[in-house]
Amino acid sequence: MTKRIRKPWSAAAILACLGALALPVAAQNSNSDSSDTTAAKTNSVGAPSEIEQLKKMLLDQQRQIDELRRALSTQQSAQQKTAATSEAAKPAEKAAPADALAAPIHPGAATHEVGSSLGEVASTTPALPPPPPPSPTSALPPAITTPVPQAGETSPLQLKIGDTYITPVGFMDMTLVSRSTNPGSGIGTNFGSIPYGNAQTGALSETRLSIQNSRIGARFDAAYHGWNILGYWESDFLGQLGNPPNGGLAVSSNPYVFRMRLYWVDLTKGKFEFLAGQSWSLATPNRRGISPLPGDVFYSQDMDVNYQLGLVWSRVGSYRFGFHPNNKVAFGFALENSEPYIGGGNGGSAVTLPSAFSAQAGAELNNGSSVISAPALMPDLIAKLAFDPSSRLHFELVGIGVADKIANPTGVSTLTPFATSTAFGGGGEANLNAAVAKNFRLIVNSFWSDGAGRYVFGQAPDFMIRNNGTISLMHSASGVGGFEATAGKALLFAYYGGVYIPQDTDINGGTKVGYGMLSSDGQNRAEQEFTLGSNITLMKDPKWGAVNLIFQYSYVQRNPWLAAAGAPDNAHLSMGFFDLRYTLPGSAPTIGH
Repeated sequence: MTKRIRKPWSAAAILACLGALALPVAAQNSNSDSSDTTAAKTNSVGAPSEIEQLKKMLLDQQRQIDELRRALSTQQSAQQKTAATSEAAKPAEKAAPADALAAPIHPGAATHEVGSSLGEVASTTPALPPPPPPSPTSALPPAITTPVPQAGETSPLQLKIGDTYITPVGFMDMTLVSRSTNPGSGIGTNFGSIPYGNAQTGALSETRLSIQNSRIGARFDAAYHGWNILGYWESDFLGQLGNPPNGGLAVSSNPYVFRMRLYWVDLTKGKFEFLAGQSWSLATPNRRGISPLPGDVFYSQDMDVNYQLGLVWSRVGSYRFGFHPNNKVAFGFALENSEPYIGGGNGGSAVTLPSAFSAQAGAELNNGSSVISAPALMPDLIAKLAFDPSSRLHFELVGIGVADKIANPTGVSTLTPFATSTAFGGGGEANLNAAVAKNFRLIVNSFWSDGAGRYVFGQAPDFMIRNNGTISLMHSASGVGGFEATAGKALLFAYYGGVYIPQDTDINGGTKVGYGMLSSDGQNRAEQEFTLGSNITLMKDPKWGAVNLIFQYSYVQRNPWLAAAGAPDNAHLSMGFFDLRYTLPGSAPTIGH
């Protein structure tokens, strides 16, 4: 049985009824005079009864009109009440984001807060509850001023497939670099080979524009049976030593090679952590804990893609094990890819080999030109103990263990075709990152090595070879000191970095071999760089990203162990970087963290 629903009268229907009722009343009033006159003339006895009937009809009609007016008033009140209720039920519209410029990041602030991280690579945030205190793998990249959505907002670039969040990360860089001399190394500076003033290239300056430092990648976050799973991928266009694969194409096109920077997966459960893949080396200084994320790693704020001279760093394949007894202490141990390095890479000076080993450079021995062909005996062993008593202080101690083995091509016999030599060495670090005042952080990194100079951007060899074909581990030392501060909407930074490489020589057939000979020109004794710069946030919004303007000025100098007669005793250059950067919006999801 269908129940009929009585609809309320509309205002138009009620007015129509009022008009219909009013017409008979008017007609009756108009006809009553003539009727009454005629009736009085023809039948005076019946007049009083007709008048009473007319009066009664008028009263009934007036009563109906009053009822209709009350119904109309009731309906209008109900409609107003319904409209008010519907308006109140609508969700409140979000306020438009402020047009004001966002505050710059503070190096030591929690990286989940807006404008609070320092670093390179941006991330995004889903519509999830506000993040809890950070875990060892929950930080964001540093110096990029990544806009972070507030609670309840969603990141426009985040995807969710199954139970996994996929967050695109990256930025677009347009970099201009101008140098007083021409090292011929693109937007990255090969510190150890800057030209002398009396060289032909030293008489030429250079200015270049490049997008090579632009990056793209993604992070993958999921949780499974109590495990937090974090995958990270990051690539740029600095392949082939920063140059196009075909130099001729640089005349009319810049087809820069797409390169893998980082690619790893990190598993965390309770106090334990495991990482596999290519990541920042555990030897690279951290800003917090032992996290492999770019936002928690210190590699300076420099626009130079080779960073600050004297910095210990690498990005290599590794297995890493972590233990976090509490939020203030973390311990990490890693097995990382190794190379039997004799110098010559990244502008660093190579050792002079005994004549019997001269053909081994670039083959058995990595002189910066070998392509994973030099045989590595075993992975490097790296351990790090990090202390973070508060967000204002990070301190860490790092130990590095290396092993190298070579085969002597001389002295071949029937029983022993090739004699071998093995040496074990390493290095140590003490690194500090502390907020010594409001909006001001002090950075002090120090490194000493006996056979691990490769970690200083390849500026120092790991070993040289004596006349008898045995390995001699080489000493080296480096450090970076400086500060990072926020002022208004700008991040200001300044660093001083240096490398020192002592002599290690032997005599082969009456000629010195090794490193630091006074009969050879070009092997560096000391290198240093002074840098200052700023990172200004022009615009930032959680929905569309951020735009930054970055400046860097650096002065670089290198001093060889020997300067040829009449030649300068040092090489130096001044260089400036100007960079416009657009960063993808958002932040990392809070799932599992």
